[in-house]
Amino acid sequence: MAKWLVKTEPSECGIEDFARAPRQSIPWDGVRNYQARNFLREMKEGDEVFIYHSSCKHIGVAGIVEVVKSAYPDPTQFDERSPYHDPKSAPDSPRWDAVDLKYVRTLPRLIPLDELKPLPGLENLPLVRKGNRLSVMPVSESEWQIILGQA
Repeated sequence: MAKWLVKTEPSECGIEDFARAPRQSIPWDGVRNYQARNFLREMKEGDEVFIYHSSCKHIGVAGIVEVVKSAYPDPTQFDERSPYHDPKSAPDSPRWDAVDLKYVRTLPRLIPLDELKPLPGLENLPLVRKGNRLSVMPVSESEWQIILGQA
């Protein structure tokens, strides 16, 4: 079972949205970066995922969700009304993927980036590297445990 971290703006889809519908899955769509998309394609059912709130007042790791449906063509790429529409993507050869995620739990407290950066064992985590903009990234088992230990 792999571990992941996904960045989101809580005003768009935060851990609270998952918590409000704990038995329902939410599509993780709209990813438009090739490397992040490739990571989505590696996600498998049962993988655990940190939800990381970004571009907001309180930035940090907020909770955990689980992959309940592996990668499939992101329907928003074909929807002309969607901000994630991609006119270069065709149904017979889609460019973008989505996964479905389901609530596991909210962490006892938000773990801010400033607390994660200096922790030994996280120096290779893309999240703490300067200039990293990826919205989806792998997290090793040891990194996962270090982050959980801060909650």
